[in-house]
Amino acid sequence: MGSEGYFLNQFLVTHTNKRTDDWGGSYENRMRLPVEVVRRVREAVGPDFIIIYRLSMIDLIPNGSTFDEVVQLAKAVEAAGATIINTGIGWHEARIPTIATSVPRAAFAWVTKKLMGQVGIPVITSNRINTPKVAEGVLADGCADMVSMARPMLADADFVAKAVAGKADQIAPCIACNQACLDHTFGGKISSCLVNPRACYETELKVEPTQTVKTIAVVGAGPAGLSAAITAAERGHSVTIFDRAPEIGGQLNLAKQVAGKEEFWGLVDWYRAMVKEYGVTVKLNTEVSANDLGGFDEVIIATGVIPRDPQIPGQDAANVVSYIDILNGKVTAGKKVAVIGAGGIGFDVSEHLVHDGDSTTTNLPEWMKEWGVTDPAEHRSGLAPEGPQPHAPAREVTMLQRKPTKVGKGLGKTTGWIHRASLTMKNVQMIAGVNYEKIDADGLHISFGEGREKPQVIEADTIVLCAGQLSDRSLADALEAKGITCHVIGGADVAAELDAKRAIDQGTRLAAAL
Repeated sequence: MGSEGYFLNQFLVTHTNKRTDDWGGSYENRMRLPVEVVRRVREAVGPDFIIIYRLSMIDLIPNGSTFDEVVQLAKAVEAAGATIINTGIGWHEARIPTIATSVPRAAFAWVTKKLMGQVGIPVITSNRINTPKVAEGVLADGCADMVSMARPMLADADFVAKAVAGKADQIAPCIACNQACLDHTFGGKISSCLVNPRACYETELKVEPTQTVKTIAVVGAGPAGLSAAITAAERGHSVTIFDRAPEIGGQLNLAKQVAGKEEFWGLVDWYRAMVKEYGVTVKLNTEVSANDLGGFDEVIIATGVIPRDPQIPGQDAANVVSYIDILNGKVTAGKKVAVIGAGGIGFDVSEHLVHDGDSTTTNLPEWMKEWGVTDPAEHRSGLAPEGPQPHAPAREVTMLQRKPTKVGKGLGKTTGWIHRASLTMKNVQMIAGVNYEKIDADGLHISFGEGREKPQVIEADTIVLCAGQLSDRSLADALEAKGITCHVIGGADVAAELDAKRAIDQGTRLAAAL
């Protein structure tokens, strides 16, 4: 592991190597340690053992390697006995995202391509390659001899088998959320996967054929309900899923509208393919009552959430709207927007508002410009000397929260900084510890502290309410009143932060036990 800022990588660059002995100073000295490690490993394992050296080809930190140094190291590592060179991208400390959802697919394959032909051993490329089509495109373009994947194998252990069988649409997609893999790893938890809760829990969470076929009703086609339906049908149960909406996906259909979350389109497509594969009966545009569910052996309620009412005087004004109407396109916000609520949805809504459909996630050159990434052959470490150059925001956005804690504190451990940095680059104002006093023609009136101090007015053409959610348990309560037992999962069970990871896990585990 000679990349991402780990031990060997630290010796290579003056950013961290301040030594003045034979292991520091000139590049020849600084690269001695990784080269010597490869040489001694080769001596220990013999000529037939495969040694893959992961080489940082673009450090994305100040005082990192030049590309000439990358090539020099690659040749030295080959001469020392490496069998294959794999691509490492960026240090963990880099302030540029490299593997998150908002990073374009195969965003750094062009860096690996620069090394092709410079060495005589195979070269692997990596980072944000999550479908067979993307992988094939990278290889066809001559970017590498092979591709490297890690998280996609957590999302679907049968990735390769399904690709070979021509069933790419059935591959559970890695959406690069990092919520159950890297966030767990850096939190001291067992790594898993948001879209596949069985990852690393295969011996505990078993999905086995049922001995007794049941008729199962699932109400709600969001991630919790879909996971339960698919898992139950996979086991052999007869499953019908109901939803009042015209398409499956639930809150995922809002998330996929956000700039940087385009991967959610693929997740909804995968759910659609798996519902078809396992023969789940889908009834959309269908409002279900308790009277409709008495004939099923099992009833699963996954009706999701409803927005919490922040109860601000004046919130019934025409310019005050729900986040749902903003994300589904029913309402177009004005040029000055106040976003009430700074949880995950508040950040998503703000991202949506400042981009207004112009996402850099699907435009690699623009994404590189926005984050200040350039060719490492032109500028050391791949950092553009002018720094990040984001587009001007589509709107002036102010995001507010009642909590006095840091805005965005509850975001993902490894991705929260990206969301905060992205909005900061778009000049989004983030204000914590506010009291919402009232809304009137002048805007949103706020104050601070128990003494209602420092009153001020946030001018806004549009005020978006995303101040949390409440569980929609109305159907579950109606069933219980009729004496019909039901299982409640997902947001209908716990509404906190619309946790898709918990919802999918809960739905899968319930269905595995029925």
